[in-house]
Amino acid sequence: MSGPGAAHEFPAKEVSWLKRDVLLFANSIGATSKELHFLFELHPNFAVFPTYPIILPFKLTDQEVTDFYARSKASPIPGVPAFDPKRVVDGQRKITVFKQLPTTSAGRKFELRNKVVGVYDKGKASVVETEQTVVDKESGEVYCSVVGSAFYVGQGGWGGPKGPATPNYPPPKDRKPDAVREVQTTTETAQLYRLNGDYNPLHATPEPGRKMGFGGIIIHGLFSWNSAAHIVLEAFGNSDPANFREFQARFASPVKPGDRLVTELWRTGEVVDGFEEIRFVTKNQTGAVVLSNGRALIRVKGGAKL
Repeated sequence: MSGPGAAHEFPAKEVSWLKRDVLLFANSIGATSKELHFLFELHPNFAVFPTYPIILPFKLTDQEVTDFYARSKASPIPGVPAFDPKRVVDGQRKITVFKQLPTTSAGRKFELRNKVVGVYDKGKASVVETEQTVVDKESGEVYCSVVGSAFYVGQGGWGGPKGPATPNYPPPKDRKPDAVREVQTTTETAQLYRLNGDYNPLHATPEPGRKMGFGGIIIHGLFSWNSAAHIVLEAFGNSDPANFREFQARFASPVKPGDRLVTELWRTGEVVDGFEEIRFVTKNQTGAVVLSNGRALIRVKGGAKL
């Protein structure tokens, strides 16, 4: 794809994690005592939840709290304006898992490689689409790929390309879901999730959210996204990370602390390399869609129970 910034590569960055980080992540996205392989480091099948790499661009190698705004001042992208990281929200994320991460990076060297797919001017906002891969630096093996888009609110109108339309994955019409799951968030859900390394003040104190028009604190879009990934794998893949290949969703509206999230899931019967396509939508208690365009590829084990 051509256009300003396309194919620009940012400098590679080292990433690392401990078993404790893996346990915290699983805890923060809703893993339960029925899934001790995600929650207990001495379990014979102890494993990293497959969407954990989504946190690594925020965490990098740190164990201490980091300055989100300072870290968000990414290297400039040639040919596009410098955007304000204090007014950015997630657009959409898609992860493809090629190989499970080890439960700790200790003794290995992993790096995050990050390149621009495109930068688009939507008029009232700009969208930066990137592809990030987690790579074993010594072997060159790619463990996963994450394509994501960041919406820079109120920062459009600089004359850039509008960009392509993104494909839609609506749920099947006139068919009840094959599974329904509820997640009850609390006023501390975001406070726990941010300890993974995503320390955006928007999710911890009301002032940034008021300035952005959200009325106060909102929960990380990636909490809802990871929570839905957990739901999909639990409902259809027997909570086995080996049964997880792809997962994506679009961030449709903000989630407030205390919201009840209801995820409806449908099997489509479409199978790719042994992994079946699952479509889903997540709504809050008012019926407002918070995650749209939900799609996963899961090796289905047994039928999910409603």
